[in-house]
Amino acid sequence: MSRTRWRLGLGATALLVASAVLPAPARAADTTDYAITVDPAAKGAKIDDTMYGVFFEDINRAADGGLYAELVQNRSFEYSTVDNRSYTPLTSWTVSGTANVVNDDGRLNDRNRNYLSLGAGSSVTNAGYNTGIRVEQGKRYDFTVWARAESGTALTVSLQDADGTLATARQVAVRAGGWTKYRATFTATRTSSNGRLTVASSAATALDMVSLFPRDTYKHEPNGLRKDLAEKIAALHPGFVRFPGGCLVNTGSMQDYSEASGWQRARSYQWKDTVGPVEERATNSNFWGYNQSYGLGYYEYFRLAEDIGAMPLPVVPALVTGCGQNKAVVDDALLKRHIQDTLDLIEFANGPVTSTWGRKRAQMGHPKPFHLTHIEVGNEENLPNEFFARFKEFRAAIEAAYPDVTVISNSGPDDSGSTFDTAWQLNKDAKVDMVDEHYYNSPQWFLQNNDRYDSYDRGGPKVFLGEYASWGNAFKNGLAEAAFMTGLERNADVVKLASYAPLFANEDYVQWSPDLVWLNNHASWNSANYEVQKLFMTNVGDRVVPSTATGTPSVQGPISGAVGLSTWATTAAYDDVKVTDADGSTLLSDDFSGDASQWTHTGGGSWTLQDGQYVQTDVAAENTMVSAGDTNWHDYDLHVKATKKSGKEGFLVAFGVKDTGNYYWWNLGGWNNTTTAVEQAVDGGKSTLISKAGTIETGRAYDIDIKVRGRQVTLYLDGQEWGGFTDDKPAEPFRQVVTQDKRTGDLIVKVVNAQSADARTAIDLGGAKVSSEARVTTLAAAPNAVNTETDTPVAPVTSTFTGVADRFTYTFPANSITFLRIGQK
Repeated sequence: MSRTRWRLGLGATALLVASAVLPAPARAADTTDYAITVDPAAKGAKIDDTMYGVFFEDINRAADGGLYAELVQNRSFEYSTVDNRSYTPLTSWTVSGTANVVNDDGRLNDRNRNYLSLGAGSSVTNAGYNTGIRVEQGKRYDFTVWARAESGTALTVSLQDADGTLATARQVAVRAGGWTKYRATFTATRTSSNGRLTVASSAATALDMVSLFPRDTYKHEPNGLRKDLAEKIAALHPGFVRFPGGCLVNTGSMQDYSEASGWQRARSYQWKDTVGPVEERATNSNFWGYNQSYGLGYYEYFRLAEDIGAMPLPVVPALVTGCGQNKAVVDDALLKRHIQDTLDLIEFANGPVTSTWGRKRAQMGHPKPFHLTHIEVGNEENLPNEFFARFKEFRAAIEAAYPDVTVISNSGPDDSGSTFDTAWQLNKDAKVDMVDEHYYNSPQWFLQNNDRYDSYDRGGPKVFLGEYASWGNAFKNGLAEAAFMTGLERNADVVKLASYAPLFANEDYVQWSPDLVWLNNHASWNSANYEVQKLFMTNVGDRVVPSTATGTPSVQGPISGAVGLSTWATTAAYDDVKVTDADGSTLLSDDFSGDASQWTHTGGGSWTLQDGQYVQTDVAAENTMVSAGDTNWHDYDLHVKATKKSGKEGFLVAFGVKDTGNYYWWNLGGWNNTTTAVEQAVDGGKSTLISKAGTIETGRAYDIDIKVRGRQVTLYLDGQEWGGFTDDKPAEPFRQVVTQDKRTGDLIVKVVNAQSADARTAIDLGGAKVSSEARVTTLAAAPNAVNTETDTPVAPVTSTFTGVADRFTYTFPANSITFLRIGQK
């Protein structure tokens, strides 16, 4: 995840999911004619089995409280204000009697720093996640605890909710002496999502690692995965699993968890912290604002990938922080240690049981290797030169020791711009095998960029599209992503791996939206985007069959709209706003010597007139838009004088403003005052059209001029041309690709119709000898349809079509994705 997306995810979740890019559902009379021509004799790109996969990052409580099946929250009393300002070591616990969290030499082990001192006759109760601990009638739950007592005592362990007992209480006898692990098993007598676990002691007792697991986990227990969530991953049949991040990998300290580092909490995700007995695994402060237990660690990730038949694809730190931190760590000894850790990781995955780390894997229960073939170094680093200097050292060491392992680089946090261009050039010059691209853009961007990879260098590095999504979980988002995926498949000789991101979101702990699968403590449900991913992943094919299609006539007028002023985590003053049309006539003029009645405030923040300037005074507010003018204005010149007064960023000058979710703005000094860019918002989802490195000085007045002519925009800063762009690329709603399944011989015709009209299509199979029947899978719904826990309007429908011939006509419904599987004779 990049810092840009983090900002949008936290500040505009509701906005990003809103309103339609695509028209309303079709009436029966609304039909557009198309033609698809297939050339079965031509040989298209080979599609690898690993083409589509999943990306798991512990964001939105995707691990603890999500995929990791542990039902007790803060089981080892390690929560800290470092993780979240609201946390204490007793977060999620309530105390009856006396109980204190202690950090002293009596602890369970050095890496598990805290433990609970429970007084005689006292108890503690855990609230679990969401509404509580979920138990189901008749199912078994395994309780474990590490305890230490000076004299023999008994623990009473019980499960209950507001309506009473959920299982027969258990007595656990604790022997006098040092730390010992104790166990008990419950069988739930009724179902509840509001359970509480209580541990009471008759005498003073020290407790740590208080745990409750469902016996029914995915494939393995103990320390297993929540079954319904793991099954949703397995149902996709992904070719790979990328883990553990994301921003978790390249943020925070790169030091280890030790006395020498001061038991550093806010660390990058380092794999050695996450293997071995769970009670000896370090805790960490999660970048996304909570605690990370590491109960779900590298061993469990590898095991999950193996269980579902996917390629494991770990990501390791490159010692350049990202996600808004943007710092290159200069410490040669630390760099060498991380490189050695990466070599040790490969040994852990692949080494024989006679090797140091292969033996560790075997001790954990897996003597056979995990067959690691790909590893990624770094994630979205925004300092390409500093990152690449370190990447080359990692790559050299890995290739020397493990020449068969593919080492993956990346191109920064965005789909274009100076960082992207610099990173790609460095990767090309160094003949890197594969480059990871990430981008989160509007549905319109995905409809416009189906041809993105058509022009990539066929002899250059291959592409791993490691994170992508359009801004939303409505069906219109899935339609746009599906249209884009047809382009990924068409370019399968360049794009070798692709994964939507992120994978999971617990609905009560959301830092980022959209997400593929949503959950709470008792249910999970597939987003519309999940259904799209599943349809593509389970019908990939082995080779592209070249094909062409007619397009939709494009009707585009000039860029039109009002003008606007805004800020983001910054106070700024604006003055001398003037808008003139192409003939020089004045449309708007405001020097703020009177009032601000021409301006409408639609964003956050606080605007006031001060000394003849219009000033936004709230330094914490994000997107404080005020706008003026007519939404029908076009072909105009905008001038404004802007001065940053304080804060993290610069200022935002908008044009082509239609409403709160549809506009362009020139973002000067954005991304923590490191970059200047033009962004386009379509229904709240932003895409970057042009960007360059740049900062804005506090207290300096800047002259900003924007010239809009038709769909061409030119931007001037202090009288000098800064850059420009032409926004004339059509958002083509009709996209297709054809592949062949080698095992069955089927031709798979995949068509996306992302518009309100049916698409009556003449299909020419180029003389292929085919069956008269096709198996059809269709996803069709209203553009704004969203799957929820209780309603799934976006779901696949299967049928049979009997009118297949060498040439035939098929009408693809409005707002639909259709896969026709056609058998060949």
